[in-house]
Amino acid sequence: MAQNEINKLKENIEKVILGKSDVIRHVLAALLADGHVLIEDAPGLGKTYLARSLALSLSGVFHRIQFTPDLLPSDVTGVSIYNQRTRAFEFQKGPVFTNILLADELNRATPRTQSALLECMEERQVTVDAITHALPRPFFALATQNPIEHQGVYNLPEAQIDRFIIQITIGYPKHFVEMEILEAQKKAHPIHSLEPVMKVEDIVRIQDEVKNIFVDESVRDYIVSIVERTRSHKSVALGGSPRASLALYRMGQAMAYLDEAEYVLPDAIKNLVKPVLRHRLIIKPQAKLGGVTPDQILEDIIRETPVPTKSLKFKV
Repeated sequence: MAQNEINKLKENIEKVILGKSDVIRHVLAALLADGHVLIEDAPGLGKTYLARSLALSLSGVFHRIQFTPDLLPSDVTGVSIYNQRTRAFEFQKGPVFTNILLADELNRATPRTQSALLECMEERQVTVDAITHALPRPFFALATQNPIEHQGVYNLPEAQIDRFIIQITIGYPKHFVEMEILEAQKKAHPIHSLEPVMKVEDIVRIQDEVKNIFVDESVRDYIVSIVERTRSHKSVALGGSPRASLALYRMGQAMAYLDEAEYVLPDAIKNLVKPVLRHRLIIKPQAKLGGVTPDQILEDIIRETPVPTKSLKFKV
């Protein structure tokens, strides 16, 4: 059963990332929704280990890119090199040709290099010298970034940040969890004992199954109403696009799949509003100076948007 496989995958990651069950669920839902994840947090909280744990739990290919100010776009996507023996240019694939990509400290690279991921993330392909090369399936990018207040970081372009289906934080562990972390790493890091529990081919199959989860018209209307309100909020300069509505829709289906539900409930959408929409809002300068945050705006919108109350009917 696919659900048993997903549970094994979750349990495997939890051997390394302790006390963060909700974070792992969000990452797995993003993977099943065929999206990408952006994690913003301070150094040392396990962002990199989360990506590595997921990669080691799958049988596919894993690549990591450490983004730095001197990284070039060709270091990400690949480059054409002239072969003197064949007298022809040959394309040398970059690290984006993988199943799981860890883009570590993405916002330390220049905007030009960051933009090298745009085509990869949206169209699952790379175009070099007018030749298009398809990326393998699944292609899942998990990017980490340091808070913008830290030194040596750049803002991600709006076009790129919108391509992440969710943005989440890991946060500091609770006291007793941090005690467990110390005990778990007394002799060796638990990540070294991880073995694959799922094939990437199974992820592709489940991604197709997730798209068949039923979403009632009233829930679709609820999704669109929430996103529309981000565009008209008094503190927002730029709200969510139709891509944001689709992201909320797909994440709702994926969460329903993880919960073994046959359809998406409004409460599931409500719980996904912040991770799906917070990074897509551009707040007006005056509001930002006043301390207004995306999460505060989204709390207002959730409170003001009527929740569907009619009985949800679905077909099997």
